[in-house]
Amino acid sequence: MTHYQPEIRFADIDAMGHVNNAVYFSYFEQARIHMFRHLIGNKWDWNTDGILVAHNEIDYKRPILLSDKIEIRTLCTRVGDKSFTIAYEVKCGEEICATGSSVLVCFNHPEQRTQAVPALWREMLEKMM
Repeated sequence: MTHYQPEIRFADIDAMGHVNNAVYFSYFEQARIHMFRHLIGNKWDWNTDGILVAHNEIDYKRPILLSDKIEIRTLCTRVGDKSFTIAYEVKCGEEICATGSSVLVCFNHPEQRTQAVPALWREMLEKMM
């Protein structure tokens, strides 16, 4: 499991005074990048060993406010042949604000084709399960 603490920006807040529902997916993306850097490092060719988001889902539990300090916990829940699933838990202190998941497909952008989960990724992702 990895932990990421995004900064809540004023631009993230909607007219109701809390983080807009669509911003959570940006937070999830930031948490995924943090997770990959932690597991694989920065020397990674995103073009040949890239990913595509095939599915996102989220359940909102309580609003996040501008003054909140949140943490996003990420873990892998499934590794397939060409895809894997990352789960997210957004917490403010001990309170869960949202949960969600993303199905990510491994993709070679220059060749425009899906590909197998790289062996190093599989090894690291399976350790997160």
